[in-house]
Amino acid sequence: MRDDRKKCGRKENARAILSRRSLFELAGLAMATAAVPPRALIAELSPSLDTTGQGVSPVMDKLSIYMSEASGRALPDEVTEKTKQHILDTLAAMISGSELTPGRAALQFAGAYGGKEVATVVASKILCGPIEAALTNGVLAHADETDDSHAPSQSHPGCATVPAALAAGERFGISGTHFLRAVTLGYDIGPRFTMTLGGQQFETESHWSTHSISPLFGAAAAAGCAASLNVSQMRFLLGYTAHQSSGLGAWNRDTEHIQKAFHFGGMTARSGVTSALLVQAGWTGVEDILSGKDNFFQAYNPHADPAGLADKLGER
Repeated sequence: MRDDRKKCGRKENARAILSRRSLFELAGLAMATAAVPPRALIAELSPSLDTTGQGVSPVMDKLSIYMSEASGRALPDEVTEKTKQHILDTLAAMISGSELTPGRAALQFAGAYGGKEVATVVASKILCGPIEAALTNGVLAHADETDDSHAPSQSHPGCATVPAALAAGERFGISGTHFLRAVTLGYDIGPRFTMTLGGQQFETESHWSTHSISPLFGAAAAAGCAASLNVSQMRFLLGYTAHQSSGLGAWNRDTEHIQKAFHFGGMTARSGVTSALLVQAGWTGVEDILSGKDNFFQAYNPHADPAGLADKLGER
């Protein structure tokens, strides 16, 4: 019995020593926290976790700078004219699409759940919130399949990019020149994502839909440009957009074309505008969704080379 008590006493003493040691460690950590900014301390304890922005990958750095400068960057005349053609083409698709089943469903939705009267719904007298307007106009734009398409990225850029730029442009009261630059940026950025992932081969092998990924990033880029986001905000924008990227190839089985129009244009335009509005309102997040643990490419195609996103920016 005496030996048992001695053993028990030693165990209790060991627990007490460990407890005191833990207290000292906690006290030291508290002192370090007081002396060092928390973000820097976390980065020191977990070197693989980028919390300061200094570990942002070269691709994200180049891409976010390029995107943030788009609103003030002059466009070549031929690019301006080409952008105007795509805008007119998309607006025409919205008008004709308003007479079809997907378009009528979209207009009915906007009329019932329109939100604050800020943005225009094309082919109607409806004014609604920018998110609702982007969704509705996106569905209208793909309702009759006359919107533009881009084979290398396996996407329809216009039905998401133009509605997103329209909605965000009205929300922030931008000029016509600014609007053209926003649309151009969307066409420049969006297709790069699915081209980098692998285009048609990626879609076939993964069962993800390129038509809901590429236009989404185009819409976000256009809306972010309309919102005049800075470099850091563009990084957050891409993060929120990556989290919203989704969509299955099952749209092929939609017989009434409503879900397909939502998939191609409505969902993508809506989500892109949502990303821009959240970040413009002050929301922060992961600064580089393109690299680091559990990044965008690890989720979709670990074999893809992210460098494709920044290849020949502004040249193709």
